[in-house]
Amino acid sequence: MFGKPNSPVRPLYSPLTPVILDALAKKGVEASMNAEKPPVAHNVDLEEIAKFEAVASRWWDTEGEFKPLHRINPLRLGYIAERAGGLFGKKVLDVGCGGGILSESMAREGANVTGLDMGAEPLAVARLHALESGVELNYVQQTVEEHAAQNAGAYDVVTCMEMLEHVPDPRSVVQACAQLVKPGGHVFFSTLNRNAKSWLMAVVGAEYVLRMVPKGTHDAKKFIRPSELLGWVDETPLEERHIIGLHYNPLTNRFKLAPSVDVNYMLHTQAKKPS
Repeated sequence: MFGKPNSPVRPLYSPLTPVILDALAKKGVEASMNAEKPPVAHNVDLEEIAKFEAVASRWWDTEGEFKPLHRINPLRLGYIAERAGGLFGKKVLDVGCGGGILSESMAREGANVTGLDMGAEPLAVARLHALESGVELNYVQQTVEEHAAQNAGAYDVVTCMEMLEHVPDPRSVVQACAQLVKPGGHVFFSTLNRNAKSWLMAVVGAEYVLRMVPKGTHDAKKFIRPSELLGWVDETPLEERHIIGLHYNPLTNRFKLAPSVDVNYMLHTQAKKPS
């Protein structure tokens, strides 16, 4: 259904990787203690950042806490590449990039990728893995609102995957993404629907029963209904192009794309062209 990547992402990982990354993170923390701290941006949840920084050294462990992200990444990449008409030669921004799983895979498709995140440790992991992998891309520690103020209309494609439910003001993120994309460019969002089924599947099932992700990863109150996300999109120059669900079958242990958006879903939007 979707075009396959030219080359699979083959993460570099060994038992020594967490030790190396933890040591680098400690050095970074020690250096930052003597540096002047920048003001905390308004749309940042420090508790959310801390959760992901605590496990950042294991971001590229395909059997660790981020195993689900590694498993769904080919689906995300295929959907984005097909809906955007390919990624080769395009300028792409990955908002909330974390350790760089999606960012690297888009760079391998020939895109000029910038990964954006507010977590220092995940970005350190992302930079090191890109260096080890020989993948060229850029990582920036900055909020999307700050980046939009400096780079309006700079990108052909903007991705914001599994990030909206981790910030205090997701509407602001949607608006910033709309500012960053060129007229006719593409913006992709993915998040979790807010209902009883998604709570059972994403919180009870994934965190407590199957233990696919660490307990406390998600707060069901922060999940976002498609109608809410589409309402924010309608306030911008973006237009809805396609929406699809991302499903996990515990019996087959497989993920797939399907029409139902009851739990996880992805939204493709496109910026209006001048008339």
